[in-house]
Amino acid sequence: MQKKHYLITGTAGFIGFHLARRLLQEGHSVVGFDGMTKYYDPHLKERRHAILSEFSAFTPVIGMLEDKALLDGAVALGKPDAIVHLAAQAGVRYSLENPKAYVDSNLIGTWNILELAKEHRPEHLLFASTSSIYAANEKIPFAETDRSDEPMTLYAATKKSGELMAHSYAHLHKIPTTAFRFFTVYGPWGRPDMALFKFVDGILHGKPIDIYGEGKMSRDFTYIDDLIEGVVRLMSVVPDENNRVTDIDTLSPHAPFRIVNIGGGQPVELMQFVETVERAVGRPALRNMLPMQQGDVPRTYAAPDLLMALTGFHPDIPVSTGVRKFVEWYAAYLAEI
Repeated sequence: MQKKHYLITGTAGFIGFHLARRLLQEGHSVVGFDGMTKYYDPHLKERRHAILSEFSAFTPVIGMLEDKALLDGAVALGKPDAIVHLAAQAGVRYSLENPKAYVDSNLIGTWNILELAKEHRPEHLLFASTSSIYAANEKIPFAETDRSDEPMTLYAATKKSGELMAHSYAHLHKIPTTAFRFFTVYGPWGRPDMALFKFVDGILHGKPIDIYGEGKMSRDFTYIDDLIEGVVRLMSVVPDENNRVTDIDTLSPHAPFRIVNIGGGQPVELMQFVETVERAVGRPALRNMLPMQQGDVPRTYAAPDLLMALTGFHPDIPVSTGVRKFVEWYAAYLAEI
């Protein structure tokens, strides 16, 4: 296997940590860039980076995406074969409280990454977008070719803007670029602001869990190992006319740019998800039923056809398996801290 060098933003985050660890385990080298923000407990981020630092081929760089000079310094540590831009200000509801954080990180920060790619010419630039940009799309499942220009939150708007900026740079500067649209990723080392983390923590500590939309929403949950497998496989599928697949392909006619859903196409109703968590924890939840929150969408539902056509893979780890693995990890994590 040819060893490669990667620059990954967001390596102290949930998805970035898992991707960096997978690549390091395979013998590649990684420079990990992360801001260690206080959006949630920095201890969790520090633990993720501590695990990555056990690999001699991992080099951490701590700083904000808005700091272009520091990003340049990260590239100076070794020219990356690929740049994977996963860092972002995440969270739908938090965008209502602190919109500036989304503008700084997701717009200015992403622009800095695009400038970096223009200057240093990686073989492939990969960028994390989100299923949130489909908003309340009534056509299901959500295909990459569906309209996605009516975002319902600033978070989704910044991610859609990132896709558009990336397409323009791919066209103007011939930067091969793949944008992933992730669907409700969950699993060990997940974010404390996400539903699974809150549900398990609440049940274990006898605290009520908030269930929005009266439990009538559904989500296309994607287990972290499935997501990483999809990302890793797509790394080698550099957008090019030679690998255009079918009429479902999003390969741009104007640029080496492609958008790909990463989700299994098997949405689960929220109440079914809660019941799965209860079984995994071994006790019932105290349920606090609440109306839909501002910015929430009734469902997410991925069409995985393009991912399958490009890589021969589609996510299929059952929610019951993924939730059990999270509960096992969380019990060990609580014992550690």
